Amino acid sequence: MSLPFPILTAEEAAELIQNGQNIGFSGFTAAGAAKAVPVALAKRARREHEAGRPFKVGVLTGASTGKSLDGALAEAEAISFRTPYQGNATLRKQINVGNVKFFDMHLSMVPQSARYGALGKINWAVVEACDITAGGGIVLTTSVGASNTYMRLADKIIIELNANHPTSLLGMHDIFEPQDPPMRTDIPIFSASDRVGSPICVVDPKKIVGVVLTNQADESGAFDESTPVTDKIGQNVADFLVAEMRAGRIPPQFLPLQSGVGNIANAVLAALGRSTEIPPFEMYTEVLQDSVVPLLENGRCKFASTCALTLSPEMMKNVTGNIDFFRNRVLLRPQEISNHPEIVRRLGIVSMNTAIEVDIAGNVNSTHVMGKTLMNGIGGSGDFTRNAYMSIFSCPSTAKNGMISAIVPLATHMDHSEHSVNIVVTEQGVADLRGKDPYERAKVLIDNCAHPDYREQLYDYLKLIEAGCHEPMSLELGFAMHRHFLKTGDMRNINWGDYK
Repeated sequence: MSLPFPILTAEEAAELIQNGQNIGFSGFTAAGAAKAVPVALAKRARREHEAGRPFKVGVLTGASTGKSLDGALAEAEAISFRTPYQGNATLRKQINVGNVKFFDMHLSMVPQSARYGALGKINWAVVEACDITAGGGIVLTTSVGASNTYMRLADKIIIELNANHPTSLLGMHDIFEPQDPPMRTDIPIFSASDRVGSPICVVDPKKIVGVVLTNQADESGAFDESTPVTDKIGQNVADFLVAEMRAGRIPPQFLPLQSGVGNIANAVLAALGRSTEIPPFEMYTEVLQDSVVPLLENGRCKFASTCALTLSPEMMKNVTGNIDFFRNRVLLRPQEISNHPEIVRRLGIVSMNTAIEVDIAGNVNSTHVMGKTLMNGIGGSGDFTRNAYMSIFSCPSTAKNGMISAIVPLATHMDHSEHSVNIVVTEQGVADLRGKDPYERAKVLIDNCAHPDYREQLYDYLKLIEAGCHEPMSLELGFAMHRHFLKTGDMRNINWGDYK
């Protein structure tokens, strides 16, 4: 291959990066994440550490990545700070013990924060592409994330040119970056399929110091098989949305959908796809999972705007093998646009995300176990929840074989306040919190979403709340169920008097 840029090995590229520098990597989930350079950088970090020299870099991405990026660098103890979202077990442990600084961010805000200088200097952008032109035109692969912004801001750029992704991906991206205030104007997206930008990223070719040739598939794995619990949650969501259409609160042509990542999200989309009363719909979301591909193929989903194709290897081959079909039905945008509050509000999106726990006031914890142990991060859920036409959160009613209740008196960490959360769904049922005062919300959550093992003791908590309170909250007893679990290994059979 003849290119007007130096061809480097991954090891040669890694040698250019210095201790203490900040790198903006491509990747939104494992889709489109840089792979070869971070692995080589991890090996270099190990060598430096063995020689008694410090070597750590700041890592910025679009969202979580794969084992070759977050995984390799974390195992080499080569990360000084990480933002905005992660999903790697080794990195999570390092964050929770304080060895890696992590700041959680709404994903739509990351590019803007980088432009404003709040994330520090971007020394390098390391970005995966499927094609590159002499003039600095870059065709990204299976995600956009914040790659366009990182490349524009970075002092220097390294391109991983990945032959595993066909150049025929050209035309599937819509690259647009808004101007900063006071020059910012509206973003003219009025339907999921509207294009407002360019199919390629264009950068100053002088900043491209080298190209690393690779041939590696994305490290996105298939999700677990559905379970009776996830299937029931999915059906509950579908039934609720059908009822909203019948009541006239959702228009007959339906509304665009946003769906988070994971097994519950897949189950919800599958149930919506099966429903004969829900018309063919569009998606305006941040991640496209396996479950959406057959919905596109059979016409149940008319169009999908997303930031990343987070597909299993088999499903990705299906897409690239029929690229002309999918190029007309899928659009990849930067996360600043896929998650933009202006567009979410304008399109009237129904947002569907998952929770770790929900308290009886309607506050949602989606990031921390027992209030202090980080799982992954807030991701884009806040971008959509606060601005959605209707925000839905779902989760199983219990965890750890029933020993933990997802419906609790007080959430140990709050990511989404009661002011933004409209609907809560578990396998037990649906709680519609709209137009209800705090005590009405508490009762509908207990009656419809809590597991039967916990309903009586949650009502006992309500009875203990002193009269005259607007919120059903006790400073003494709010975390008693969590404390009882830490003491006994089970949230059930609590004696409230022991915690007063």
